Amino acid sequence: MIPFSDEELVGPVKSVIDKVRPSIALDGGDIEFIAVKNGSVYVQLKGACIGCASSGTTLKYGVERQLRMDIHPELTVVNVPAGMENDIDNL
Repeated sequence: MIPFSDEELVGPVKSVIDKVRPSIALDGGDIEFIAVKNGSVYVQLKGACIGCASSGTTLKYGVERQLRMDIHPELTVVNVPAGMENDIDNL
């Protein structure tokens, strides 16, 4: 169990996302923080990442790996499809 509330995780998660953003931007993409809910970090890939076959790898081995190393090993990342930003409970 993650020993932090969702609210406590927001700042550190945003810092990690800012840390990995330059790597994603190298390929013409971007990442936007949406929310933290029950230990899951909801983000939205943008730019060249949309529809890219490697986007799942970017999330798992780039973003999620860095979040787990820097914050807590049980964090997970969920990509929010465009238009679903206000409906993450149904993902």
